[in-house]
Amino acid sequence: MRIGAHVDDVDPLAEAAEREADLVQFFLADPQGWKAPAKREDAQAISDSDVDVFIHAPYVINLASLNNRIRVPSRRLLLQHAKAAATVGAKGLIVHGGHVRDGEDIATGFDNWRKAFAYAEKEGGLPTPVLIENTAGGEHACARRYEMIARLWDAIGEYEPGFCLDTCHAHAGGLDLTDVVDKIKAITGRIDLVHANDSMDGFDSGRDRHANVGHGEIGAEAIAHVIREADCPAVVETKGGAAKQAEDIQTLRELLK
Repeated sequence: MRIGAHVDDVDPLAEAAEREADLVQFFLADPQGWKAPAKREDAQAISDSDVDVFIHAPYVINLASLNNRIRVPSRRLLLQHAKAAATVGAKGLIVHGGHVRDGEDIATGFDNWRKAFAYAEKEGGLPTPVLIENTAGGEHACARRYEMIARLWDAIGEYEPGFCLDTCHAHAGGLDLTDVVDKIKAITGRIDLVHANDSMDGFDSGRDRHANVGHGEIGAEAIAHVIREADCPAVVETKGGAAKQAEDIQTLRELLK
């Protein structure tokens, strides 16, 4: 099991070494902004390293949105990040499932997801696999509840997207971690990455607040169970910098032996 952490983007290889991480996840641009990623001078070094890389897309992307001012730039930004992620040898580009607003037809949101993949295909395709991440809150979210994830996959399954399972989001979103892997795989056919985060809040709280492994409402054993069942790489997105993340990584390694 390869385990790593979400790290600062300035020198991700140094961050990996400090944590003794097998892999890193980082942003290529401001996660709250719409700017395209800049060219990285260290792109080849990152790509050539033994450290596996995953890129997280900006939070502003909402491919389900019915608002043209959000949906259209979201499609463009996703493709820009997929191209930039390929230059660092990324194994996946993680993007949140998105949502529609209260009173809007979520069926249109799912179709907007389909149109985003169709747009990317028309523009030459996505050079980095897109991994859709489940979300913690929102009654109009496209990837919080099983039934919504199933409807999303009905819309985009032909494009063979990947899936990123966040343990904090699942717990806060009301998905029981004891069988979440089986239920997700029954819908998507795969899980490509686990975001191994504990939760500061209770089950089905709808709140996305990460805690260090074993210091939240989920517990280290339950998180390790998800990784073991998913049988894929895992990333901790926890607080406390290198020292605390290194502890989280070591805790999970010990439990997964």
